Amino acid sequence: MTKITAKQVKELRDMTGVGMMDAKKALVEVEGDMDKAVDFLREKGLSSAAKKADRIAAEGMTATYVDGNTAAIIEINAETDFVAKNEKFQVLVDTVAKAVVAGKPTNMEEANAIEVDGKTIADLIVDATNVIGEKISFRRFELLTKTDADAFGGYVHAGGRISVLTLVEGSTDEEVAKDVSMHVAAINPKYISREDVSEEEYKHEEKIQTEIALNEGKPANIVEKMIAGRMNKYLAEISLNDQPFVKDGDQKVSDYVGSKGGKVANFVRFEVGEGLEKRQENFADEVAAQMGN
Repeated sequence: MTKITAKQVKELRDMTGVGMMDAKKALVEVEGDMDKAVDFLREKGLSSAAKKADRIAAEGMTATYVDGNTAAIIEINAETDFVAKNEKFQVLVDTVAKAVVAGKPTNMEEANAIEVDGKTIADLIVDATNVIGEKISFRRFELLTKTDADAFGGYVHAGGRISVLTLVEGSTDEEVAKDVSMHVAAINPKYISREDVSEEEYKHEEKIQTEIALNEGKPANIVEKMIAGRMNKYLAEISLNDQPFVKDGDQKVSDYVGSKGGKVANFVRFEVGEGLEKRQENFADEVAAQMGN
């Protein structure tokens, strides 16, 4: 058996971008022949996936899946929004969402290790990268659990551009929970109630509003009363319970849910690519690069 050195492994990794174990396995398979090792990795689809690893994947899909008292919301990214319309990609998203609910992972490492028909989710992502031809990335997930006395409501907007999962306690009416999810998708509240806002965030906003009022030339003796009113408005704008219900602006969300015997216990809103660097295309630079300039 040919001895494989650390230098050979490093060289193959540098050439292909694959992991150390994959590089070593390839070299063992071809008895140390570097060119054959590259071909071996390409044939296995590992090399091409690795070469896509530095690309920006900020498009893709979000999705929700509910099974009994467990529900998941996930985001899987790709490089272009066109891929979200790809049937293979949509099947992948659906498969991962169901696997996450079944596997109940506590972190991304556990999620990626979940097996589906003999392959891990991480393997499925690599396979999809090779088949679809873009970098695919399983970015995040969240799991919610409930009792038989509660309800989940999932809502997916614009083909998975935005997904929301809501848990309503004290009511089994799934339509109510779905209505709340639709509201969250549209209005994007930060918190369930104003009590959830941290003192630090409150003080920060209060300081900003004070400076605004003073810069408007308001008398110092009435600024305090103005700030109280503005902070009340601010808290109402970012708190789900205080917001006018999107389907009926005459009542607050908390009033709507309360009229059905429930209260919102949790919600999770995923929007594709939020917080990620977006690809910046420059047509002139692209043409110049293709012409060798």
